[in-house]
Amino acid sequence: MKGTQVVLGHIGDAKVAALLVDGKLQDVLVEDVSRLPLGSILRAVVDRPVKGIGGVMLRLPNGIGFLKNAKGLAPGQTITVQTSGFAEAGKADPVNQRFIFKSRYAIITPDQPGLNVSRQIRSDDLRDDLTMLAKTAMEGSEMGLIIRSSAAHADVEEIADDIQAMRASAEAISAEAGLEPQVLLEGDDPHVQAWREWSDVTDVLTGDDDLEGSGALDQIEAAQGAWVPLGGGGMFVEQTRAMVTVDVNTGGDLSPAASLKVNLAAVQDLPRQLRLRGYSGQIAIDFAPMSKRDRKPIEVALRAALRSCPIATEFVGWTPLGHGELKRKRERAVLNDLLK
Repeated sequence: MKGTQVVLGHIGDAKVAALLVDGKLQDVLVEDVSRLPLGSILRAVVDRPVKGIGGVMLRLPNGIGFLKNAKGLAPGQTITVQTSGFAEAGKADPVNQRFIFKSRYAIITPDQPGLNVSRQIRSDDLRDDLTMLAKTAMEGSEMGLIIRSSAAHADVEEIADDIQAMRASAEAISAEAGLEPQVLLEGDDPHVQAWREWSDVTDVLTGDDDLEGSGALDQIEAAQGAWVPLGGGGMFVEQTRAMVTVDVNTGGDLSPAASLKVNLAAVQDLPRQLRLRGYSGQIAIDFAPMSKRDRKPIEVALRAALRSCPIATEFVGWTPLGHGELKRKRERAVLNDLLK
């Protein structure tokens, strides 16, 4: 199948959204039925400070949370927070006090005033029109607004309705008061996330058998394994307790250029493979044997591939043993944990 498709369906009780480009799975969102969605806004109660880190432990309606860089908070105090990532098993969920309200065309920022239009919208006339729309929609409010790049091809009334809906939610949450932990607003499930983040895709499949018929289901199952074929070679992408490890192999290719070839293929596909599996944190890459002069093109290709990935990932550098190191934000649960 040529072109871009979004496939919405279920695996068991979990909602699933898959993004396919020319039949190849580029991204997959799977619902974690055991916890609140990422981006949920909660009323939390301060439990105790964590000395030496500058954070506090919080009592959440769904468990325990951790807030970094917390100043001036006293035990028993109630605050509003937003879930910002997924913790490893046995650890507190990370939360953020600077919460946002994000939709298809707009983002409301209650604690960051100002009206902004995405830099990806380059037309001066369109930017002027959207700025005027933002001023009108946010009149009388001190909250901030960001108009997203997806608004470039949207109807003005749709954008205005989206802003008003987000503003109403933000004002309602800001007016909430209480003394006990409470869910104030649940985050989006995978189907809503797909509508929000993949708004430029018009080919959307929602049939009961479309996950299987499109080939997405087979590719999701393949992503639950460690092996990734890359031409004649491949790589193993595996999670350990301490980190994610990537082992690149040339396979049966014994030509002089085999190592550089498979290493380049590996770094170009690695962000997608990490995204599909939900892997994050510290990542160590054991490349196929290569000389130090080949590190530069590998690093350039890796940085280029990471720029197009929606999950923030930093190339940290090279170890004395020649391993590449990455640091990736924990924005998703591990696929194997969701579908086991």
